[in-house]
Amino acid sequence: MLLALLCPLTSRAQIEYKFDIGGGAGVTGYLGDANTANLMSNPSWDAELLFRYLPNPRMAWKTFFHVGGLKGDSGKMTNVFPGQASYTFSTTFYELGEMFEFNFFKYGIGERYQKLRRISPYVTAGFGVLFWSVDGSTGISAAIPFGIGVKYKLKERLNLGAEFLMHKTLTDKIDGDNLKDPYQIKSSFMKNTDWISTITFTISYEFGERCRACNYKE
Repeated sequence: MLLALLCPLTSRAQIEYKFDIGGGAGVTGYLGDANTANLMSNPSWDAELLFRYLPNPRMAWKTFFHVGGLKGDSGKMTNVFPGQASYTFSTTFYELGEMFEFNFFKYGIGERYQKLRRISPYVTAGFGVLFWSVDGSTGISAAIPFGIGVKYKLKERLNLGAEFLMHKTLTDKIDGDNLKDPYQIKSSFMKNTDWISTITFTISYEFGERCRACNYKE
């Protein structure tokens, strides 16, 4: 009888949720023909909407939508283009994609026996579709985002996050037509394509109660 009375009280502290929704903002960086070394040489802005499916405390699938800006100025480089040419550009990009997240620790709030932690670093990787606009022209390409982050559970259903991603694009055109092939070098998967970096700070809210359980679950 006593166990039956105590079990509902304990279960209220162990509620798990299936979904997480939120958004955030941050800064972007660019690596390409107009900047070959310093990611933060010409920082710009970034905003994100996210939706996660949470199969368990160690894993998550994230659907994301990024919108941001990119800037570059080849005049800041030590490299010299043919004919002493110098170029600047300003790009707006949009990316829709899917990523898998693996938490280093079981993430959540609960009793000690659940072995949950309010803070956890994680690694993440996935794929995306990138659309951009620069100098009056537009383009579309596949992208491969990957990186690291950290989550902190502010309250039972409220999460704060910080994430650093590198987005490997499969194009050399996000910095404009003038910079798509300045050295006349044929692009390949690993050479002469553009990269985007994002540092994003997020807030998200969990919903969709999974279950209430009194027993310990691995």
